[in-house]
Amino acid sequence: MLIGILSDTHDQLIAIDKALEVFRQRDVDVVIHGGDLISPFAAKRLKAGVAVPLHIIYGNNDGEREGLKKILPQIQDGPLFIEAAGRTIVVHHDPAWLPAEAADKADIVVVGHTHDRQVEQKGGRLFLNPGECCGWLTGKGSVALLDPAAMKVEIVELTL
Repeated sequence: MLIGILSDTHDQLIAIDKALEVFRQRDVDVVIHGGDLISPFAAKRLKAGVAVPLHIIYGNNDGEREGLKKILPQIQDGPLFIEAAGRTIVVHHDPAWLPAEAADKADIVVVGHTHDRQVEQKGGRLFLNPGECCGWLTGKGSVALLDPAAMKVEIVELTL
């Protein structure tokens, strides 16, 4: 199983398209979005480009929640728990606001918000931030490819 992970797309349609292209080329089985999609027009682009199950949470900048929910009815506040390849994944936008008890229940912790890439093993858990897909702050868009069974992550930089 391979999971495509993106976060902090911030309405950057070119970055969303590039991320989805990577996910299609790598034949991902599931897509996770870690928040800050932002607007319904970006939600339409994401929805149209994903042909596999999509798990998505709200971020702190997702102000038009009602419009996002109409397009992506599965969107919710974190923490969101997902079972994949015998692993429990928790997704939460802001790592500082992730309840400790939620992290304790997970094998893999996926966050966004900081726009900083992170792949780190701590306390028997894999902590993963794919970095910002949009490239607004760092000038570099990125996504992650996660093999949950092997607990391996590949960060893929996007050409924006």
